[in-house]
Amino acid sequence: MAEELVILVDQDDKQIGLMPKMEAHEKGILHRAFSVFVLNDNGDLMLQQRALHKYHSPGLWTNTCCSHQRDGESNIQAGTRRLQEEMGFVTDLTHATSFIYKAPFDNGLTEHELDHIMLGNYCGAPVINRDEVAAWKWMAVEDVKADIKAHPDQYTVWFKIIFDKFYSHIRL
Repeated sequence: MAEELVILVDQDDKQIGLMPKMEAHEKGILHRAFSVFVLNDNGDLMLQQRALHKYHSPGLWTNTCCSHQRDGESNIQAGTRRLQEEMGFVTDLTHATSFIYKAPFDNGLTEHELDHIMLGNYCGAPVINRDEVAAWKWMAVEDVKADIKAHPDQYTVWFKIIFDKFYSHIRL
């Protein structure tokens, strides 16, 4: 299987190249990513706990799914693909906002991403991919915000940034 490539971008999200994912994370180079937030009809957010064997942020709670776009793939196409791969369902997604963040990890890797936030609605139970996801749950958005404040070490870096800076966008 070929190594996954990420799309290198400039500050304006213009593609400037491709690089193996691990190399981009080792060098901390800016690349395109996405974070999907799925809410149910009650406005509760579907969270996933990352699989315990992930190379960074294992076992931490985060948004419904996240990953990297493939070359030639739109943000919505990428979000839809990955939602199916990780959570076992598909729903319509809309783009909410985007932002750049840089976060070093204890293992020497650095996430430096232009992250596109997408929203969707779904009311069923996912069929999680155990290679990607350890567990899932629905939580009221207000409860998520309070729990991040009380237990920040239980959540991924990008998820905390999104809730801190883009909380108002996490609504359908």
